[in-house]
Amino acid sequence: MRNIVLGNEAVAQGAIDAGISGVYAYPGTPSTEITEYIQRKKDEKYLDIHANWSANEKTAMEAALGMSYSGKRAMAVMKHVGLNVAMDAFMNMAIAGVNGGLVVVVADDPSMHSSQNEQDSRYLANFARIPIVEPSNQQEAYDMIRHAFNLSEQLQLPVLLRLVTRLSHSRSLVTFNKPRKQKKINFLEDIKRFQLIPARAKPQYDKLIKKQKRIRTFSEESPFNKLVISKDTSLGIIASGIAYNYLMENFQEGCRYSCLKVSQYLLPRKQIKYLFDHCEKILVLEEGYPFIEEQLADFFEEDHKVIGRLTGHLNRTGELNPSMVAKALGIKKKKTNKIPDFVTGRPPQLCDGCGHRDTFNALDEIRKIIGDKQIFGDIGCYALGALAPHHTISTLIDMGASITMAKGAADAGVHPAIAIIGDSTFTHSGMTGLLDCINDKSPITLIISDNSAVAMTGGQNSAALAKLKNICLGLGVDPEHLKMIEPLPKNHEENVAIIQKELDYKGVSVIIAQRACVRLPGERKKMIKEILAAQN
Repeated sequence: MRNIVLGNEAVAQGAIDAGISGVYAYPGTPSTEITEYIQRKKDEKYLDIHANWSANEKTAMEAALGMSYSGKRAMAVMKHVGLNVAMDAFMNMAIAGVNGGLVVVVADDPSMHSSQNEQDSRYLANFARIPIVEPSNQQEAYDMIRHAFNLSEQLQLPVLLRLVTRLSHSRSLVTFNKPRKQKKINFLEDIKRFQLIPARAKPQYDKLIKKQKRIRTFSEESPFNKLVISKDTSLGIIASGIAYNYLMENFQEGCRYSCLKVSQYLLPRKQIKYLFDHCEKILVLEEGYPFIEEQLADFFEEDHKVIGRLTGHLNRTGELNPSMVAKALGIKKKKTNKIPDFVTGRPPQLCDGCGHRDTFNALDEIRKIIGDKQIFGDIGCYALGALAPHHTISTLIDMGASITMAKGAADAGVHPAIAIIGDSTFTHSGMTGLLDCINDKSPITLIISDNSAVAMTGGQNSAALAKLKNICLGLGVDPEHLKMIEPLPKNHEENVAIIQKELDYKGVSVIIAQRACVRLPGERKKMIKEILAAQN
């Protein structure tokens, strides 16, 4: 059966057909549609797959490992910066190994379309010493996720499947295959390898190192790594992932140069050496960092033969595209129509009627008094408060950093120090920072801008719904300095006065600005209102 699907949807359907029993994820562009697709299919077909959102990527990774430990297949899904959050579990489960197949799907975001950086997850998987698979198109995305589960169980290791934005969010025809049944619970007889006390972790790490040769052999024998040799010896090409697609778009009847397509790592040394010996120059095409290009310098002494991002033959940052690849190949492309001057890009902005706008309007009144360098921001829709017309937020680093940066500034003597964070981001990685503030009695004012959704990635359910007040009280916030406000124009003066009063307090104060996202359906807004009314 052939279907037109997104790259993300191809991965999701491939995982379903591979017999997964659970997907664990936190919403993050460009990875979100993978979990959403499985949630929809679960509802449509009554599939027995656990597919609820996790509080953050670390909890998602650990839950996936728990399902794997039980003998069933599981998948953890996140964007590239989410893997940073999950690194503790990620590194250690590589040493412990897995039982049921476990695939970590990470969607990188070259050019930073919706991210703070454009890091390359292949480095982190290599750091953990686990296999990587990287599809070039949607059909491979479907086929590779099934392959990755088999590989995971053969090696008893997690496998990382790497996507990039253009593949995740573009569509193509994909042929689906017959699904396999889910596995039953099946514990290992010897579970000591999951007990990472030093005496048991050391031999496990030795085993991981010894597996590297086998991982490379699997890569060299992989059907997804393909070497094609041509008579032209002037240039050889190593192309990975979507960059291989960009290469082939420049050749209607097949590439005229010798080419090694890399879609499974560790790098296949034998094929690379054959290409290296056959060709005068090697052009490396890869989306993201120069991961392959850097390793080639360690493979061979004649690294001057290698050209790519590091040598300036391709752009060092941002995405590749077929035209950039053509330029590196010396192919002259026809000029495309220039975008008219009157067509201008529109920067992202908060929705009309968004509650964050009214919160920023209140803070802007405060900013007139305290200056424009003391409001610490966080990741979410409200990050747009750093841009016009508000320019409210002073900093924006990573999820949860608003609270801890405000704490550090307060500890340095800055007063007032204001942190603004969303409800979902607060439960993702803000609670521990608030606990630090409470334990140190740091004089900060925290504003939790609660729109009752993970709004920036599509309005998924927030783990914080109807829990924020009790969480703050449970952590130790003084009830006298835990305030609830409703960010609406009619409440502007009252909200400004409440914030101003709390700034004078020489301890931790929390203001929950509570108003549901304007983009949520009416029925869901009504449900949220009823839940919040019962809580308050």
